[in-house]
Amino acid sequence: MAAKDYYQVLGVTSNASQGEIKKAYRRLAKQYHPDANPDNPSAGERFKEVSEAHSVLSNRDKRKQYDRMRRFGAFTGAGGGRAQPGYRGSAPGQGVEFEDFDFGGLGGLGDIFSSIFGRGRAKEQRRGEDIETVVEVPFRVAALGGKIPITLPMTENCSTCRGSGAAPGTTVTTCQECGGRGTVSFGQGGFAVNRPCPLCRGKGKSASQPCATCQGAGEVRVERKIMITVPPATDTGTKVRLKGQGNPNPGGGGKSGDLYVTFQVQADRFFRRKGLDVTCEVPVEMVQAVMGTKLRVRTLAGKKVVLRIPPGTQPGRKFRIKGMGIEKNGQKGDQLVQIRVALPEKLSDEQAKLLRQFEAASKG
Repeated sequence: MAAKDYYQVLGVTSNASQGEIKKAYRRLAKQYHPDANPDNPSAGERFKEVSEAHSVLSNRDKRKQYDRMRRFGAFTGAGGGRAQPGYRGSAPGQGVEFEDFDFGGLGGLGDIFSSIFGRGRAKEQRRGEDIETVVEVPFRVAALGGKIPITLPMTENCSTCRGSGAAPGTTVTTCQECGGRGTVSFGQGGFAVNRPCPLCRGKGKSASQPCATCQGAGEVRVERKIMITVPPATDTGTKVRLKGQGNPNPGGGGKSGDLYVTFQVQADRFFRRKGLDVTCEVPVEMVQAVMGTKLRVRTLAGKKVVLRIPPGTQPGRKFRIKGMGIEKNGQKGDQLVQIRVALPEKLSDEQAKLLRQFEAASKG
């Protein structure tokens, strides 16, 4: 098993732009998301690989550090190796751990590797995985702000075994594959890369009998209801981060991951948005446009205001209601009301006669 090349994982070249990386990630994340592949366990692993690659390559500093290691052959696919529990060989031909290799006075490769993957060199508690989701928001809630409930499928530690993966009352021993470290090293191009142990799934322990509820995984899929706060002036593509609302740390303890929510604003039947302004279209009868009238117009806040339409108003004319738009950073937009003159589709003989008389009088 060779260490993965993140560029190959995303299917882009090493000189790909940030836009190309983002586009490739979105395409692959949508294709392999666990919710879109409930009957394909391998899709979840592929989704994790894609997310991991994107988290590194989308960050300018992490990508620079990763490219530096990549140039030294750590991720080129040269060579190979098998899992070696606790491997820390340093003799020629055995490979070396990143922690043992000084990188030109810039610190060990372990420092660089740790910064990329968000792990310290000490044995810190693992952190749960982040979750990304897209949430549709009603237009009015997006404009004014508010709270909406969502139901989110996610992974939680099994309540029966408390994340250990072992049936209650059974013996739990140190994993023989990784020696309790939770990770194994794979020789790769003269280096050794740490990966989670495939036998104990990073827990460092194995059970004599797996938990019947989670089949030894220590995790179960559940649906959790969460109240999401929608900031005022939210637009499609706005993203918020909810700390600690992601997947819990496998095996219990440690910190949960974060939840990243991207908002998709629903279209409204009456309002449209234009920056901080909102626009709407109001129909009036032909006689009202000619003679003038007063209209009660609904605003974004829910109340109605009286709008005076002067005589001779032409179709498409816009009227501005000050301060009835969207507020953001102390600035507030207006409401623009466009007039649509509703013409009769059919006229009676008497109506047609009167209209001709009106036409003749206006010309005379």
